[in-house]
Amino acid sequence: MARKHDKVVFKNYNPYQYLMPIDPEAFIPQNHLVRVIDKIIDKIDISTVMEKYKGGGTSSYHPLMLLKVLIYAYIQGIYSSRKIARALRENITFMWLSKYQAPDFRTINRFRKEILGDAIENIFAEVVKLLIELGYVNFDYYYLDGTKVEANANKYSFVWAKSTKTFEKKLREKVKNTLGEIERINEEEDKALGDLDVKLEADYDSKQLEEKIEQINQRLEEAEFKSKRKEKRVKKLVKVLKNDCVFRLKKYENYETILNGRNSFSKTDNDATFMRMKDDHMKNGMLRPGYNVQIGTQNRFVIGFSIHQSPTDTVCLKEHLEAVKKMTGFTPKNVIADSGYGSEENYLHLKECGINSYIKYNTFDLEQTRRFKKDIFNVKNWEYIAEEDAYICPAGKKVKYLYPKISVNERGFVSYEKVYQCEEICNGCEHREKCYKGRRWKKRFSVRPRLEKLKEEVRQRILSEEGKEIYNKRKVEVETVFGIIKNNKGFRRFLLRGLKGVKLEWGLVCIAYNIEKLAKIMIEGWGKTVAQPSFCLFYNLILVFNTTKRSFLVIRNYCFGTATAYFTLP
Repeated sequence: MARKHDKVVFKNYNPYQYLMPIDPEAFIPQNHLVRVIDKIIDKIDISTVMEKYKGGGTSSYHPLMLLKVLIYAYIQGIYSSRKIARALRENITFMWLSKYQAPDFRTINRFRKEILGDAIENIFAEVVKLLIELGYVNFDYYYLDGTKVEANANKYSFVWAKSTKTFEKKLREKVKNTLGEIERINEEEDKALGDLDVKLEADYDSKQLEEKIEQINQRLEEAEFKSKRKEKRVKKLVKVLKNDCVFRLKKYENYETILNGRNSFSKTDNDATFMRMKDDHMKNGMLRPGYNVQIGTQNRFVIGFSIHQSPTDTVCLKEHLEAVKKMTGFTPKNVIADSGYGSEENYLHLKECGINSYIKYNTFDLEQTRRFKKDIFNVKNWEYIAEEDAYICPAGKKVKYLYPKISVNERGFVSYEKVYQCEEICNGCEHREKCYKGRRWKKRFSVRPRLEKLKEEVRQRILSEEGKEIYNKRKVEVETVFGIIKNNKGFRRFLLRGLKGVKLEWGLVCIAYNIEKLAKIMIEGWGKTVAQPSFCLFYNLILVFNTTKRSFLVIRNYCFGTATAYFTLP
């Protein structure tokens, strides 16, 4: 407690005293994250970005500086170009990184969209190449998973494919009825409009309908009707066709072009599809416009990514691997993913590519339970006689092969099934209620032999000791990356629109994540015995004091080199 006669002393503060500009170099520690990031990005080849500059005119900001600023901003969780521009004027680390240059938000946004737009995949590939050279990643094991990220679109601007087809069908019926009434009036007026050649059984597209309306209008100028009332009626019907039907028909045709096989899209961002998001605050799985983001990781580094419009992970695997190979030039040797990717098409594709799949199917965990294995009414537990191609049911009856069945999905993949049927009537069997709940008199089921063979290979691979160890790492690989990006960094919604903009933005997110993780590994290595060559980074001589060993670790002018000596203090 202060006494009354104690004198209060304050540090010197004179608001009217003018100081010299502060040098950020003196306030940023040598082991600060921004310094490490600066050196890492210097090692990235940005020749694809430099090629975008044509030359001429006034001088441009250096793309390396803008790239460093963008990546560091994404590391700090700053994604808006306006906030990045403000940080360049107010944040000392951003000022040091840009060397006091302060481009405005328009320059930053233009560089991100126009310059980096087509080069983001090359830059990401350069980062992956650097990680491979340092020995942190390879493509031996590839952990794959996806997440839904909301698009920058109004959540009420939906267009549904089913509704579009329904409305278009009703509109075409209206067009047929209207043209039919015009033809009827023309017949009653002794073909005052001549032979219109209206094909009521055909569906007119917007262009054909416009041509037909133009033909009727030309005939109307020369036609002489006996009844003025009927003439007005024809003109009114033509006006409806021109002002309403043609406009709506063009709109629905445009919708079908945008949908291109999807079930929905957003009017604000036509490339976005409405998907069920998990992060709704009411936990009711609200439908929102978004994209399905697929990434592959190893050692919790992102080594591949792709953007998809389909909300189902199953259909994304093949396209994702093709995109990764095109981007990085590598094909994984082993792919590890959850049961959302388990399908005959995916298993067969991976096998044809020579890739080992550690992907569970939807009933994998259920099949490992004791209850499943002891269920005598499960077809998979029945005795199979290969010579007769028949199963023996719990009642001792034979269930024989009946006929083959071929099915083709929307992507053109052909699957083969074998349908089996019991040789005796099941009615009256003591196991009828438990074994067969169908309406047929004889039990019937189908088996997909190729799928069962592929599932058996996957089952043996996952249940092996090596497979268990590999698959258990999946829980801490991709989910950790998604948690850091979406929760820690707050990236839950895209700012850019369209597939190209979304791919650019997610590419920057993945690059920033990889560089930050690499930088933190390096920083953690300083002051310790260096085990990997990537811990030492700076060009100049640096002394790092080790408090445990009371020694200075000397780092000479190597970039990604090794520590050379210890000087122990007395």
